[in-house]
Amino acid sequence: MKVIAIEEHFTHPTLYNEEGEGELGDHPIMAGIRKKLRDLGRGRIADMDAAGIDVQVLSHAVPGAEALKPEEAHRASQANDALADAISHHPDRFAGFAALPVQAPDAAADELRRAVEELGLKGAMLNGLTTGRFLDDAAFQPVLAAAEALRVPLYLHPALPPKPVLDAYFSGLSELQADNLATAAWGWHSETAVHLLRLIVSGVLDEYPGLQIIIGHMGEMIPFALSRIDTVLTPINEHLRQPVADYFKTNVHITTSGYATFPPLQLALAVLGADRIIFSVDHPYTPNEPMVNLLKTAPIDEADREKIAHGNVEKLLRL
Repeated sequence: MKVIAIEEHFTHPTLYNEEGEGELGDHPIMAGIRKKLRDLGRGRIADMDAAGIDVQVLSHAVPGAEALKPEEAHRASQANDALADAISHHPDRFAGFAALPVQAPDAAADELRRAVEELGLKGAMLNGLTTGRFLDDAAFQPVLAAAEALRVPLYLHPALPPKPVLDAYFSGLSELQADNLATAAWGWHSETAVHLLRLIVSGVLDEYPGLQIIIGHMGEMIPFALSRIDTVLTPINEHLRQPVADYFKTNVHITTSGYATFPPLQLALAVLGADRIIFSVDHPYTPNEPMVNLLKTAPIDEADREKIAHGNVEKLLRL
């Protein structure tokens, strides 16, 4: 069975500076991953081979291009050039999502077109809020329009929450507790879920009906809550073209990134169906082996396993 993983991260100096490297090195959990993030060659491929992963779709780790100042937007193109170069050396093993300077929306749209049409990248990964705004802000329409026209997806990935959110929800804890509760333990997932739901209820996915959105981490808690979300939001959003839950059949895909146990996958399959689920690891923040083990041993239909492992993403990204 071919295995393609699509939320697999790297770093490049133009976006991930010495300060970011230092913060990562000081983190007791993350310090060991720096070398793996920099590796776009033999070491990464050896890790893939050991776990049975055929292809990684690479994307820049947080902080990404969203953290740049508008006048630094050109630096995203340097990271994308480096990614395309790495892919060119291993075209059967790597593909990539572009980094975009979304805070400069016209430049970001231009860079997305260049990344797809000239570099061969397969879409873009966007990290969290941009200058405190979600993507349903009208300023970001050029990026959304470009993605729809190019027929490439946008992957909504978490980033550090804005300071007012940190202060309101995570103050009064130790730094280590606050950092992890605000990010991988809870905050990242709830914020990305809100981000996606805003794109739906604001009408963005009606204005751009061909736009495809990917979210990770087994749906960022939405599958568990989708019935209630739909029951509450659909009746008060009569302007939408379809019930809120139906956007998860037409415009939304989820990945397995970071979730290595069966119950969340079982729930996602029951709620969304196999056609909307794509395998991911979240390498190197999550080890490859337990994720591949779940994929290969989960008690699910074999046709569904093939869809999740490679079929769905091959269709979505035109691999």
